[in-house]
Amino acid sequence: MMSHTIQVQNHDIEFEGKPDRTVLDSALAAGYELPYSCRTGVCGSCRCRLISGEIQGDAGASLSEQERQEGYILLCQAKPCSELTVAVREIKPIDHSSLKTVIAKVYRKTQATADVSILQLRFPAGIKVKFKAGQYLGIKMEDGSCRHFSMANPPHQNDGVELHIRQVPGGIFSQGIVGGLAVGDVLEISMPYGEFYLREEQEKPIVLLASGTGFAPIKSIVEDAIKRKLTRPMVLYWGVRRVGDLYQIELPYKWEDRLPWFRFVPVLSEPQAGDQWHGRTGFVHQAVMDDMSTLAEHQVYACGAPGMINAARQGLVHERGLDLDAFFCDAFVPTMGNRADVAAGCSV
Repeated sequence: MMSHTIQVQNHDIEFEGKPDRTVLDSALAAGYELPYSCRTGVCGSCRCRLISGEIQGDAGASLSEQERQEGYILLCQAKPCSELTVAVREIKPIDHSSLKTVIAKVYRKTQATADVSILQLRFPAGIKVKFKAGQYLGIKMEDGSCRHFSMANPPHQNDGVELHIRQVPGGIFSQGIVGGLAVGDVLEISMPYGEFYLREEQEKPIVLLASGTGFAPIKSIVEDAIKRKLTRPMVLYWGVRRVGDLYQIELPYKWEDRLPWFRFVPVLSEPQAGDQWHGRTGFVHQAVMDDMSTLAEHQVYACGAPGMINAARQGLVHERGLDLDAFFCDAFVPTMGNRADVAAGCSV
């Protein structure tokens, strides 16, 4: 099958792409790292501009009609039909030396809610793994596949990991395996992965946007900021269905009490009478839009369900003036297979 050369504008980088493989997969296979998350065309993380050439593939639900007319494509959906030149937000060689495989031991397992487990794993004595706040890891399954989950602990706590795992009915790992794990059991993990981490080239105020267990990488980012004595203004909007789903609500309230630069806004989408809730309700991204007339001078870090991320991206960019390149996200998508688990990020 004929391959096509794919060039990256303003970079001395080119790689080969095949018509049956997405540009994103070709870049990863060639050893280059690009921003991406859901791989389904929903989150828009891999958005870039097609400068020249022809592609095939759906443009994806996350691109507006104006963006399509301006030549934007999604690298996770586009397949080359000719030589291409693309303009990307970020690209760099994959640092394979930073990837580690570790046999981690279950240190503690807590049932935070009826469907959320907090799993704490410890590495062997003397083993520490570097990662950035917001990144995720892979847990190897018996069939060789992986399940991916964001790390909730900050990078300075690098002798183990904390995972927030939502149990999915029929999920091979989240329900079938996690339920049977006991203290002392071991799991093979690889890490770190992902481009969801704090960009520090600018000092713009930050909106942190989480749905459900999307709180996990946000927790890592905030606790890392505290450790490093950062003072960039941050406001966290955490959206869940019911009040009981705010499984660590005391933590962001503690941050708010201690930190003059941090604010917390919990939002319930389906409050019940028994919740006795007097706070914000509705969609979590809409709460941001209700509070802020413009986001032109902000960065947004969104993590959680793809539907939330797509709605947030569309609303915050097109109605509140957020720079598209200032929207960073990690979409939790089902792992494909006979039975699915909801996981952070995607396979690399």
